[in-house]
Amino acid sequence: MDKITKVAIQGIAGAFHDEAARKFFGNDIALDECNTFSRLCERVDNGKADYGIMAIENTIAGSLLQNYGYLDRFKLRIIGEIYLRIRMNLMALKGTRLKDIKHVFSHPIALRQCAEYLNTLPSDVIISEAEDTAESAKNIFEKNLAGTAAVAGNNAATMYHLEILKHEIETVKQNYTRFIVLSKNPQPVSNSNKASISFEVRHQPGSLAYALAIFARNKVNLTKIQSVPIIGQPYQYAFHVDLEWDDIQQYNLSIAEVLRHVAELSIYGEYKKGELPAV
Repeated sequence: MDKITKVAIQGIAGAFHDEAARKFFGNDIALDECNTFSRLCERVDNGKADYGIMAIENTIAGSLLQNYGYLDRFKLRIIGEIYLRIRMNLMALKGTRLKDIKHVFSHPIALRQCAEYLNTLPSDVIISEAEDTAESAKNIFEKNLAGTAAVAGNNAATMYHLEILKHEIETVKQNYTRFIVLSKNPQPVSNSNKASISFEVRHQPGSLAYALAIFARNKVNLTKIQSVPIIGQPYQYAFHVDLEWDDIQQYNLSIAEVLRHVAELSIYGEYKKGELPAV
């Protein structure tokens, strides 16, 4: 009997992390539900899960800095990435009418992303923060909470047998989250065309610009650069950089040259870049 792939996610079944996991691995997986990103990384690091799916940035909320920190702390490898278009919906028990809603729950980021619509609800509707979008939907179903709605994705509505009262209530429709696929051990990825690395530079004028110029000379594209504080070293930063290339030899030449000019260079993974879904 083939072993079922176990994938650690933040949140529960029906959450966007669940959707991202199934988009990458298919539906034949076992979820390892974790209440924090730290726990997610621990499960992959100690071998309790085969892989992890972790959000790293959102086009509205920006970078999840704590998750860059977990990459440093656990030294996990990135073997792929997935982009999801984030569609938020207002959902409640079947048979509920919009005018019956007196309380709305969801994750604070989800609530902020839907603030424009939520502000159109009657002033006596209570808006409350919860730990997870899918968890909010699950609670309504399991506790049979009448007059209560959740803001969550389509999968949560299906999984917890809720009725969507209003589709796609997010304020900005061009709302995407990038998820990275984590493994304890490096895995060769054929036809890789993207990498995630980090490094430190000396506190000297132009040191960062010089390092980045190496990639430009070799026609390697920088798609993301993120500074992250180094714990225990005030006002010292590591730079996390995402790179893309057409010719892997140009990438290899760049890394070899950059190594001579920076400190503590780590390659988190070389993988195939994900495709941005259509709106």
